[in-house]
Amino acid sequence: QVQLVESGGGLVQAGGSLRLSCEVSGGTFSTYAMGWFRQVPGKGREFVTAISPSGGNTPYANSVKGRFTISRDNAKNTLYLQMNGLKPEDTAVYCCAAGFVVSGREIHYNYWGQGTQVTVSS
Repeated sequence: QVQLVESGGGLVQAGGSLRLSCEVSGGTFSTYAMGWFRQVPGKGREFVTAISPSGGNTPYANSVKGRFTISRDNAKNTLYLQMNGLKPEDTAVYCCAAGFVVSGREIHYNYWGQGTQVTVSS
């Protein structure tokens, strides 16, 4: 079955940077649209960004536009999220997801990782 494993989370000061990775196995990574979502306790998942199979379509949430960059390496079956200029309000569990439609909606994603914690201190 398809498995997604995130890594790269941690504690960083405001203004700092982190790079998240999501390694996908058990499926054909190059055919998947991929997304990053984040969640804080007591709230639903929030769309962060997504990327088409070829990488040519990359929508972003307004809250991260200009600070975060999504990318993928189809040869390595890996999705990335470069996060710069981090703010305390970016603190959340970040999850990657795979599906067949580039979308900001959870319902369009078939497979999910467990998530990695990102904590931004002020």
